[in-house]
Amino acid sequence: METKGKIRVLIVDDEDRFRETTAAILARRGFSVTAVGSGSEALESIRKDDVDVVVLDIRMPGMDGHEALREIKKSKPQTKVIMLTGHGTPDSAMVGLRDGVFDYLTKPCDIELLSLKIRDAFGRERGVSEGERRVKDVMVPLSSYSTVHLESTVGDAVELILQSFEQAMGTTTVKETGQRDVLVLDKREQVIGILKFMDLLEGLQPPYMKLLRNRPSMADSIHLEPPSHTGMFTVMARDILKKRVRDVMSGTPPTIQGNTNLMEAANKLVELGLQSLLVEQHEEVVGIIRDQDLFFELATIAKS
Repeated sequence: METKGKIRVLIVDDEDRFRETTAAILARRGFSVTAVGSGSEALESIRKDDVDVVVLDIRMPGMDGHEALREIKKSKPQTKVIMLTGHGTPDSAMVGLRDGVFDYLTKPCDIELLSLKIRDAFGRERGVSEGERRVKDVMVPLSSYSTVHLESTVGDAVELILQSFEQAMGTTTVKETGQRDVLVLDKREQVIGILKFMDLLEGLQPPYMKLLRNRPSMADSIHLEPPSHTGMFTVMARDILKKRVRDVMSGTPPTIQGNTNLMEAANKLVELGLQSLLVEQHEEVVGIIRDQDLFFELATIAKS
């Protein structure tokens, strides 16, 4: 696995489904992830390979999280540890903080918040000042999104969206709040559009309704009603599923540079009335920043 430039995360949890699902989601967000099921395996892993951040469950059979934490700190004192548990209490949190825990989160933990905490811990481990993050620090990497090509059918795209929901629901202890958009690529694998839920709903409308929506004066004179009879949704749904993505998708969102500050990103989203922007770094699209990413940054500040 290519790990250059990626934050190396070790997940330690005895719940197989939680461990595997969390590792997969974090990997899609651009982290290099290793997952083990016990404290002893965690110690073996950090002695063998360098780790930036450890996400550590408290209640595990054998060596519990507190004991594993103390051993991790003995072996690699600079390693940042985030305690993540559904069994924690304020008292156990205080014990963890006293023993050197970077932060303490409880299950179920939103994956976006966990990602932010991991990046926070990595910055502290590298001695980076706690200055405000930039767009590149809070964006969602392109690897987190499903992709289709221009000539794919809408049915293909719907199947991809369903798969992403199934992956998110694979565990009861991780809540993934990903935007269920699908990126549209051209033959050069460049992003040239996005297929959104609203695109699908608009695609269900008969052509004459689109014409009336685009020409309000005509709508006033013709007085046609939107189709609403029983069975119409099914008919139009079957029709749109056969169409090509290129005929339904939205255009490419505007871009913003990865080093841009977050206030500029917020202003641009508001001014353009958008929910997301493509993020560029060195003239290459590397991710997407969404309104909800800025919300989680706001939430982090509220908790600080």
